[in-house]
Amino acid sequence: MNLPAREKFVALMREAVVGGTLAKLTLGKPAGADKTLKNLFVRPVALKSGPRLAFVWRHKTRDITKNFAAEEALTLLESMIGTEFLDAHLFTATINVQLEMGGGAPRIRSKETAPRSTAAAGNDRTKARVISEGVPWLRALGVTDESGRPLAPMTDKFRQIEKFAEILGHLVKDSPLEKGPVRVFDMGCGKGYLTFATSELLGDRGTVCGVEARPDLVELCSGVAASQGLSGRLSFRTGSISTTEIGEADVLIALHACDTATDDAIAKGVKAGASLIVVAPCCQKEIRPQIVPPPVLAGVLRNGIFLERQAEFVTDALRAMLLEWAGYTTRVMEFISTEHTAKNTMITAVGGRPKGAKDEADRIRTFAAFYGVRHHALAKQLGFDLR
Repeated sequence: MNLPAREKFVALMREAVVGGTLAKLTLGKPAGADKTLKNLFVRPVALKSGPRLAFVWRHKTRDITKNFAAEEALTLLESMIGTEFLDAHLFTATINVQLEMGGGAPRIRSKETAPRSTAAAGNDRTKARVISEGVPWLRALGVTDESGRPLAPMTDKFRQIEKFAEILGHLVKDSPLEKGPVRVFDMGCGKGYLTFATSELLGDRGTVCGVEARPDLVELCSGVAASQGLSGRLSFRTGSISTTEIGEADVLIALHACDTATDDAIAKGVKAGASLIVVAPCCQKEIRPQIVPPPVLAGVLRNGIFLERQAEFVTDALRAMLLEWAGYTTRVMEFISTEHTAKNTMITAVGGRPKGAKDEADRIRTFAAFYGVRHHALAKQLGFDLR
């Protein structure tokens, strides 16, 4: 007998959990009263008390993690599929199954996959890491489970944390900051993943402050820092990037600050005398309306996607050039593969060069004129006239 789509999905889900073939389960399109809820992620974990299913409820500004025994988890999932969530995606060792219930009759789609190998996961777990999976603050922030393994929806986030710590570690080691106390500001720190990673990397010689506009995230991060005994060297404050005064700083970090907020952060780092500035720009909008395509590019830049990418390039190129003019040695790199995040450009700037070189100023003005750029937020804040 052919089962209806929902019942067939539930049967496959139960079979995967009982049979030990479940890799992960994702529930989406929330239909409940809580408008902050985005997704529910479920995956098997091995705890000292025995095998469990880890549930991570992803909200707009927080995550809630709970572990359940198999039968209790299945009962809970069956009650939520089709009521609290209208989309479900099951991943097992050999098959992917998706159930869609929004708008019309429920539909189910399945695709067979190659058997998953556990060897790669085992090798990954034994790899030497800059930030250990087992540090308690990762679990407190919802990145890892009680056994220290990254939760399924947070695997990419853990890679991002690890890569950031690796890059920052090399930058600090190759700078004068290697031997002395280090004052760090992380502007627009969000949930504090990289702020905690910075504090972990620097240890007792680092004083790290995360600045975030959303009070609930500041409260969350402050609570985790206090619970982990980090309050003496790690703190959080409520404020925007543009209005928060930071005084002196050795390191200024701003990852994924939108549009000209990245320029605000860079300018604060320069003003604070930071020896190291690390930014990963996001949502560059200021330059695109200004661009007057050079004749040689006019034809191709009629395509919106090329114009968008060109505007991002021009924006970040000007940032790097202006930092060089301000006395920094800059480097632009891929932060982490686009497989994990589309916003993957990172600009690093290490102080110690002469400031205000005329040849650098001339290059900046020539570059800006080539694209018809008349104003740039960072140039204005550094007192540099583009024309």
